[in-house]
Amino acid sequence: MIPGAIERFVLEATDGTVTSPEHVDAIRALVSRALTLAQYESNLGDLQAAVTALEELLDGSRLFQPYRDTPKATVFGSARTQPDSELYRLASALSAELAERGWLTITGAGPGIMEASSKGAGRDKTIGVNIELPFEHGTNAYVDVEHRHIATSYFFTRKVIMTRSSQAFVAFPGGVGTMDELFEILTLLHTGKTDPVPVVLVDRPGGTFWTAWRDFMAEEVVAQGYLTPGDEVTYFLCDNVAAAVDEITSFYRNYLGCVTGQGRALVDVRYAPTEVEFARLAENFAHLSFTVGTGAHGATVGFDFNGRSYATLRRVINEVNSWGQSRS
Repeated sequence: MIPGAIERFVLEATDGTVTSPEHVDAIRALVSRALTLAQYESNLGDLQAAVTALEELLDGSRLFQPYRDTPKATVFGSARTQPDSELYRLASALSAELAERGWLTITGAGPGIMEASSKGAGRDKTIGVNIELPFEHGTNAYVDVEHRHIATSYFFTRKVIMTRSSQAFVAFPGGVGTMDELFEILTLLHTGKTDPVPVVLVDRPGGTFWTAWRDFMAEEVVAQGYLTPGDEVTYFLCDNVAAAVDEITSFYRNYLGCVTGQGRALVDVRYAPTEVEFARLAENFAHLSFTVGTGAHGATVGFDFNGRSYATLRRVINEVNSWGQSRS
């Protein structure tokens, strides 16, 4: 299809809708890119995979659209966790507490920890993002399949759908799937491919799953130079609901969001710092140059940031959140 025909098609398809100019530009680019495939004979399997992936991503976008302004926590964990286990009870209680505070829970919609979290949150507070497997589960009974559920063919589309809209991540003990999901989140955070969020690792009281994982990260990954010392600030270990919920909610006590680029970071906050708080910030991060301005929802804090140290950004956010404690 020639450029003029594409333009006419896009304008006709979007005419009379509420589509913004930015949406029209994105649709135009999508149509143009898809039609370039007609220029050569692609592998049919690759084309079908591309169509399926796009359909799943768009279906996921539609699923989450009504809940765009509602805080959401994604919960990962083993599908093999039994209902009579302490981990199952913890996952259920955690999602129930988050639901009481107005949060939605996003789960993989299957059994085990996924079922426990859905059960605790309730059908009205759960969004299920399932994966179609030839040998395993369907959807657990606590997910509203008609209104708050999607099933995907690919793990990568499932992970994109589950992570893009989430403001917190919670991982319970699990196997390679849980490890894959956790490391995906940590990779996105460390590379700046997703916004800063709390990552909470929950075990049963006396459990060693996450402490052993933490030790491995410190003694092998960090010690051998594959990760920077101090990066453990990017995740939080606990063994009870109260600590997990506090870690999630306190992250947003003052912090509202941030934008990074061109060697700087700009953090939006509810409360501007007092003189004492700003002095402490400057002292604790003497290598950064801070400025304070006015934001759309409060104040902004700008500082030098090369994008390489998510741990530094997270420490600044932790400091910023201490400002609101006496005023919230």
